[in-house]
Amino acid sequence: MTRVRSAALPLLAVLTVLCAAPVALVAQGGSAPRGVAYVAIQAVLQRTPGYAQAESTWTAEVAGYQRQMTELQARLDSASAAFEQQSVMLSPSNRAVERKKLEDQAGVMQQQVADLRQKASERQRELLDPIEQRVVAVIESLRVEGNYAVVFDVSSQGSNIVTADPALDLTKKAIDRLAPSAGSSGND
Repeated sequence: MTRVRSAALPLLAVLTVLCAAPVALVAQGGSAPRGVAYVAIQAVLQRTPGYAQAESTWTAEVAGYQRQMTELQARLDSASAAFEQQSVMLSPSNRAVERKKLEDQAGVMQQQVADLRQKASERQRELLDPIEQRVVAVIESLRVEGNYAVVFDVSSQGSNIVTADPALDLTKKAIDRLAPSAGSSGND
């Protein structure tokens, strides 16, 4: 019961906006949006020219970053195992010095892993952002042309849409508009 209420709150907010938007637009002399539509953005992205190549490039680069992180972890694990073996034979002061070296090495490794993750994230944005922006621009143009107040993404995990009229699905229109044969080579 609580889940239904919490899921209904965002829907209630959207409905409030949908009810208020027509009144505000008509008061300004504009035409009121006629309703809502939806799109499966993941389906559109997967069919957008250049997306598969960009995603493949990013996936390959991430695999390289993962290998580097695995190597860093293996080196730290090896150094830690060596310390554990030698620690019983070390004096307390030497043990403290070696432990400090190991902690410093772990700190350096953590920073390198953070740097690799940052590089992966930046590279993902570099490769995929332009394509995603183009898709969003096409969906926005479809929203305006169709006079929709809101377009929902039904492919997102947080989507609370259970069922909808297929006539409101803009997915195929967006895919068609992004296709190279659409006349503008997908540069809408």
